[in-house]
This record gives sequence, C-alpha cells and structure tokens, in this order.
Amino acid sequence: MSIKEGYIIDFISGQEVKATPEEVEAVQIFAQQLVEDYNYPEEQIQTRPQFRVKVRPSDTKKEYPIDIAVFKNKSKKEDDVYIIVECKKKTRKDGKGQLQDYLRFSKAELGVWFNGEERLFLRKFEKDGKVIFEEIPNIPVAGQRIEDIGKFRQRDLKATHNLKAIFKSIRNHLAANTVGATRDEVLAQQLMNLIFCKLYDEKNTAPDNIVRFRAGVNEKPKDIETRIIEIFKDVKTHLPEVIDTEDRINLDTNSIVFVVGELQNYSLTNSERDVVADAFETFIGKALKGGQGQFFTPRNVVKMMVDILAPSETDKIIDPACGSGGFLIDALKYVWDVADKKYGELGWKETQIEKKKLEIATNNFRGLDKDYFLSKVAKAYMNLVGDGTTGIFCEDSLENPNNWKTETQLKIHLETFDVLLTNPPFGSKIPVTGEEKLRQYDFGYKWKFEEDNGKWEKTEKLKEKEEPQVLFVERCLSLLKDGGRMAMVLPSGILGNEQQEYLRQYILDKGNLFAIVELPFETFSPNVTINTNVLFIQKGISSKKNIFISINEYCGHDKKGRQTDKDDIPNVAKLYNSKKSNENNFFINPTFLESSFIAKRYLKKYIDNLDKIESSKHSIVNFGDIITSVHNGANIDDSSIYVEKKQGIPYILVKSITKEGINFENLKHIKKSLVTDRDVVKNTVDENTIVMTRAGNAGIAANIPPDLVGGVASGFLINIKIKKEIDPYYIVSFLNSEYGQMQLERISSGSILQSIRSTDLKKIKIILPPKEIQKSIGKKLKEAVYAAATARTKIEEANNDIINLL
Repeated sequence: MSIKEGYIIDFISGQEVKATPEEVEAVQIFAQQLVEDYNYPEEQIQTRPQFRVKVRPSDTKKEYPIDIAVFKNKSKKEDDVYIIVECKKKTRKDGKGQLQDYLRFSKAELGVWFNGEERLFLRKFEKDGKVIFEEIPNIPVAGQRIEDIGKFRQRDLKATHNLKAIFKSIRNHLAANTVGATRDEVLAQQLMNLIFCKLYDEKNTAPDNIVRFRAGVNEKPKDIETRIIEIFKDVKTHLPEVIDTEDRINLDTNSIVFVVGELQNYSLTNSERDVVADAFETFIGKALKGGQGQFFTPRNVVKMMVDILAPSETDKIIDPACGSGGFLIDALKYVWDVADKKYGELGWKETQIEKKKLEIATNNFRGLDKDYFLSKVAKAYMNLVGDGTTGIFCEDSLENPNNWKTETQLKIHLETFDVLLTNPPFGSKIPVTGEEKLRQYDFGYKWKFEEDNGKWEKTEKLKEKEEPQVLFVERCLSLLKDGGRMAMVLPSGILGNEQQEYLRQYILDKGNLFAIVELPFETFSPNVTINTNVLFIQKGISSKKNIFISINEYCGHDKKGRQTDKDDIPNVAKLYNSKKSNENNFFINPTFLESSFIAKRYLKKYIDNLDKIESSKHSIVNFGDIITSVHNGANIDDSSIYVEKKQGIPYILVKSITKEGINFENLKHIKKSLVTDRDVVKNTVDENTIVMTRAGNAGIAANIPPDLVGGVASGFLINIKIKKEIDPYYIVSFLNSEYGQMQLERISSGSILQSIRSTDLKKIKIILPPKEIQKSIGKKLKEAVYAAATARTKIEEANNDIINLL
C-alpha cells in the first residue's frame, strides 16, 4: 500500500495520519508501548477518530481531542475510559496542566503526558469532595491493579522494543529536575549505578519472587530510596570490577523514584541487545561532547566491520579505544551467535552453551579507554549482555604498556590479538605530546622522502606532537599477532595527504590492505561532519588477493541525525563476503593500488577515462611537465580590507569561477595599499594565468580576461602558470572537459572539504596536440572570454553616459 508523502500509518487505527513531529515522536511511540510493553489490546485503545472531552463542565459539546484513550473493555464507551494520553504540550508544566483538565472532564482514572522527550503519570481520585491529582511512578500493565504498580515477579518483567524513548525521558527529566547534579556526565554515571542495581536485581531474584527494584503507588519515596541503596551495596560487594568502593548513588530521592518507576516494568537482561544499546547511547551520548574526539560509531558501521572481519570463538579480540564498548558488544554477539549454532548442532545443553559463551566473553575480549567515564560505560554494556567486564580497563592505549596498571599488563600484551576493531579519537585539537610517549613510535619521528630509492625513511628527528589517529595506526598494528586482522575508522585526509604518504607505505610494509570502505559524509552527524573511511588490514601476511573497494552514499540518517530509509552500509559486508561487485563495490588487483588510499580513485569510470586519454593519437603529458609555477592563492581573512569597486583591486573568490568564465558579480575588492603585500604580489594575475577552484566545488578552471588583469587570486584558488609555448585557453578547455573533470574529481579528497593538492594536480594527464590544434580549440574559448569583457566594458560605458546626463 502506497502512503501519501508526509503521512504515516497510525499504529492503532491503521489510518493515514499526518507525519507531524508530535505524531512521529510521541503519539505513535506511546501507542506502541501501550500494546507491546503494557499488554493493552489494540481493541481497547482509540487514536482515530479521536476521543473527545469537554473544555468546561457547562459545555454541551466535547471539543478537546485526546491523542490516545485506553478503555476498560472493547466497547469503548465514554463511561469506560480508563487512561488518557496527552502528547501536545512541549513543557512538563503545561503538559501536566492540560492533562489535569482532560482528567477532570472525563471518567478516566489515569493520565499520561508524553512529548517524545519526557513522561509524566497522574492518578485522579476524590477526597473530601475534591478532585485530587497524584503523580505515580508508572501506569499499571493490563489486568494489574493501580495499587500493585511495581509489584512484579521476576518472571513477569517484560522485554521491550521501546527502551530508547524511556531512556530519553529519564535523561530529560533528570536534567530538568534533579537536585545537586545537572551535568550530563554526572547524570549518566548515576543512571549507570541504577542500571547496575536493576541488572543485579534481575539476575539475583528467583522467577517467582517480587523484584526489589520497584516503586509502588502507595510507598513512601524514602522507603523506595532505602531499598535501592541496599541493592547498590550488594552490587558493590559482588561486582567490584564494575563498581568502585567510593561510588555512590547521589541522586535526590524523587529522582531515584522516577528512574525506578520508568524502568521497573522491563527486563533489561532479556531485551534485545540492540534495543538496550540504542537506549543507552541515547542517554550517554548527551554526556559526550566530542571535545576528546568521543563519538559513538553508528551501529550499522560497527556491524559491517564485524561482519567483514568475522571473528571466531577462539580469536582474541580488542578495541584499544573502546569508548562505550560498541565494537566489543557487536563482536561478542557475532561470536556468540556462531557458538550457539555450533554447539546447538552438537547437542550441547543450554546451560553448557551459556557457560561456554561466558568463558568466551571473559577470556577473549579486551578493551582500553583512557576516559574513566567511558570505561565505566563499556563495563556497563558488557554487563548488560553477559560478562566480559573484567576485560575492560581505563588506560591510555598510546602510553608505554610498561606504564599501565599491573592488572592491565597481566591481561593485555602486544602482538597477541587476532582481531582488532576501533574508531580512535582523531583531530589536530587533541595532539599527543611528550618525548617519552612519542619515542615509542616510528610515527613519533619525522619522515623524509628519499628520491634515490623512491621510499619514505624515518629520520632521527623527534616530532613535537602528533595527531592521535596516526599513532593509533601503529599501536593497533603492534597489538596484532602475525596474521591478525584489524578494521579501523580513519579520516579521509590521512588516506590521501602527500605529507602522510609514509603512513600508508608503513601499512603496506607491515601487512596486507584487503578492504577500503568509504563512509557517507553524514555518518557521524549531527555530532560532527567529516569524511571517513574504514581500513581493513591483515598484519604480516603477504597476499596477492584482490582489494575490496566500497563507496557509500547513504548511512540511514541525514546531517541532522534524523532517520532515513536509505542506507548503503548493511550491503557492504554481504557484497564483500559474496565476492559480488557493482558500480560502487568492487575488487581491484593490489598492483593497481596507488600511494593514495582514497576509495573513489579506483572507480571504473575514472579508470576508463584514463584509458581513453592514453589511447589518444596525440602526445600525453603530466600537467606538472608544462607548469612553471603553481601555488595556492592569497589568504586574506580580515574583512576590513574590503572596499568599494572603484577604490580597490579585484579579489577573485571561489564562487567567482564557473565553466562559463569568471562571474564578476561575485568578485570582491581589496585595498590598493595591499599591492606591497608579498602574498598579494605573488598571486596577482595576468592573461597567461589559469585559476582553479581548490576546495568545495573543486577543479573548475578559468582564464583571466583583460579587464581582470592585476586582480588577486584568493586562498581557495590554485594559481597556475604554464610554459609560454602552451596555449592557456586550450588547457582550460581541456581541464573543464569531461576528460579533465573526471580526473580532477578523482584526485579531490579531504576530511571536511573536498580539495585538490598541487602534487596531485601535477599528475593530471593532458592530451597535448600540435600548437595549431591547441590554438584552434583555445581560440574559441578566448573569443568567448574577450566577448564577455567587451560586453562588460560597453555596459559600463553606457552607465557612465547616463551619469553624465546629470
């Protein structure tokens, strides 16, 4: 059934409804929770047509539409309405007031306010002739008395598909209402403490016994708090590797009651791992600001990396920048799934299989993170799925292993791991410094290209600092044993920068690069927007196997983080494992690998374009062979130097450059006094200059018209001069042709903006016919450039004539 654009199908009625934020983020989510989490039959719930109540007691018409109404039976009579749900008001205060009005003018006993971010539960009753409203921890599940809210036997706890909304509600409520703790990281640590209480209670309560992690309607808040604190004491006693002795539950009483009320219905241990992880990241993600390069790797990317590496139950697996533990969890799930199938087919009992899985988690999985908070998060994750918590350590992976804590050194050694998965922190704003730390690494030293052997060699000169992702490449390789496999997320810049070519040489010297996966630009949005790739490397194995190249456009969400239905990532591992190819997923012979690891360079359309050029009957030259000078334009960031047109020198911007020539409407002008500035002088243009866009819409070239001679090329342009015997108009025509543009697209790369480096530009193949053919082709472009200049001059003259009339 096709759905109208901008509409969705209502979960209860099956009707098409407008996809407003209120519907998508609140009404539909809670309607689904009522059915799946609270067990209310769909036949007792009404969304469309909307149930209505009066605005005032004296009204004869019922004008207030209720978002969701739950009835005591399937007849849905007005007198039988039991719960009403309001999803419209944005703030808790307004929502509570609106909900009270709805309850006052209806027969309903219970009310829920939920705006997609936060939840509130109200109970209505009469006392001394007055209508009283009381906040309660939750609503009862179907068939349960209000008085018995929270009184669950362990076996009655329900796995859920909607924990994300619950955790979101908890986070927003705590941020707005908690006394004495407002920072997201503090709140997240406190939530983890309560989650450990919940997990411990689930695991240590007999199926037929009432759980201790509960909040009842008629209980005093202090009694609930006391019971939770007692559970926490047990957790600290029995899980010392997860909870430190100095850890405390510092939330105020009301906040503890709120969290317990929100979570008490659910079984975290029996919920799907992905459901819990998504919910957990919803909460924890607010505490990660990215200042230390800390961002969650999207689950589809994690799963793709795990599926390609395909770890076995005997593999020793590590993430040296484990953060919240996402890679370890997915790898553990993968290995456990294989073990379930293998030992199930061998006829093992379920208890035997579970014991084996616990052994795998405890013995084979290791994680390091220097952030104490994140290492606690990883332990919480590992505890959620089974165990493996004893393999997580708070350490700086880039530190000398001899300086790690004793317990870490006992369990993590270099050159012992079979599988490594990681997304290390990266960025120039968080450099690694310190002579002792840098001396451990080959990459801690400067490297120099030796012309005589055509290779990069390490010098004896130590760097002052280095970006963490560079050192992580070396540390990851050192953690692997020979034959070990790794998958690592890296910014695109590191794969294409000429200055870091030594790093790519090092990778090929140390092992076999067997896959390059280019991720969509929005992959880490909305936290950060950066071009990233995943490199797959096997250490110490000389292989002639083809290299898998994958280029992906969609990642399942947009730049604002909103979910979309377009996602290329899930197909990547399938194509790799099946050895199937398509336009953007294919295999290349390792002999075709260049010094750049940028995936798109190996697209068939680009290779075919180069083959066409090479088949020309005319001479083929590298652009660098005919260039006499090439450099980036003048960077002038100070806006105070801009002046009116008649008072200044033309300053050519990137947006000025088009294939049709230079657009004078997009020029700026700078002070004439800058003619003595060295950078300005260097980038003053004449009719033999070619300017090319360097970044953004990179690779568009233009000639300089006569009325722009003396202007200045700006910083995001490349200023090019060629040999006098070569026609510059022909060269611009070639660069802007399909043959030129496909080559320029191929070499453009970068972590943030797509840009062109002069070293790559010099390698562009130019078809160079005899001079007369160059002149013939170039003449057409030159005539167009001059015609535009003449037109501008005539228009200016006409304008001056009008002025002179006055």
